[in-house]
Amino acid sequence: MDTKAFKRTLQQSENYHRKGFGHEQEVAGVMKSAYQSNLIQQIRENNYKLQRGNVTILLAEAFGFCWGVERAVAIAYETRQHFPTENLWITNEIIHNPSVNQHLQDMQVKFIPIESGEKNFSVVETGDVVILPAFGATVGEMQILNDKGCKIVDTTCPWVSKVWNSVEKHKKGDYTSIIHGKYNHEETQATSSFAGKYLVVLNLREAEYVANYILEGGDRDEFIAKFSNACSAGFDPDKDLEQVGIANQTTMLKGETEQIGKLFERTMMKKYGPTALNQHFLAFNTICDATQERQDAMFKLVDDKLDLMVVIGGYNSSNTTHLQEIAIDRGIPSYHIDCAERIGAGNQIEHKPLHRQLEVKEDWLPAGEIVVGITSGASTPDKVVEDVIEKIFALKSAAAV
Repeated sequence: MDTKAFKRTLQQSENYHRKGFGHEQEVAGVMKSAYQSNLIQQIRENNYKLQRGNVTILLAEAFGFCWGVERAVAIAYETRQHFPTENLWITNEIIHNPSVNQHLQDMQVKFIPIESGEKNFSVVETGDVVILPAFGATVGEMQILNDKGCKIVDTTCPWVSKVWNSVEKHKKGDYTSIIHGKYNHEETQATSSFAGKYLVVLNLREAEYVANYILEGGDRDEFIAKFSNACSAGFDPDKDLEQVGIANQTTMLKGETEQIGKLFERTMMKKYGPTALNQHFLAFNTICDATQERQDAMFKLVDDKLDLMVVIGGYNSSNTTHLQEIAIDRGIPSYHIDCAERIGAGNQIEHKPLHRQLEVKEDWLPAGEIVVGITSGASTPDKVVEDVIEKIFALKSAAAV
């Protein structure tokens, strides 16, 4: 399928909408009351620091809603304003934040049901309105909706679209797209649907395995088994790794994406020589500015003397998880929560340790004076961050009585 031609045709359709519907003023008020926070703005203006009693809060200098997320949510709100009575669907969570998705459900925005691991688009009828979330949607999903005659509202983040353009260029030159990401993440699934041949690597360790195979060869069956869920149909590592291009899920760690890119550049140079490098390796800068800014701010924050770190965001949010990794790598006690309700009375917190299920931690706030670092993922509203901070202050105040 010529995915580029399909996307061009789709975008020219009268049923396709990429921008808002002129309801910015009505939506702005709802967005402000639901998601913004006067307290967070005060902390920003106070050099990202707030002290009450024996608690000092240090906020990362970049955190929370990014432009792409805010845009997607605003367009979703506008869509309901513009189509007040139509059936309104969304193909995935608009973003990885439970409170935002609940707000949409309260507005009668329905999620495409998943049955036996597959989305059931049979519930969508001609004339229904379907929102594509900030992560995007696969070419196959867009084709189904287009064929059904649905009105499509595309809130895909422009940074994600930029990655799609990169893999289209890989495909045009018959390069295999090596995508740094999580193969089962909505964004990576969408990106791979625009690629020709592709291979998804989760981290530098997997990338090194692939690079070693390129240079030394190896057990083909083992390779295919290892990446069975993370490669294009019919992928042949003995043929399909002769020309590679680098792409990424926009929410992965910037530093690791850069390392992976340099690794494959060195690998192809070593195998084919510097004069032939451009015939075997392609790389474009597809690292999201917002993701990079939040990671850079986190690295700066963990340089401060922190007693503990609270990372706020959806548990299925990739960019939030990577912020958590930064704190853990520094040996800072760190708690990933998705909302303030995870903080309970009696100095108790329900949190998600990295790569584990939810756990309850007793006496998580130390006695005496403490410095707490706070950050949040790109899908987390300021209002949620405010609620968490107020819970921490309340707990410490009660303990001091």
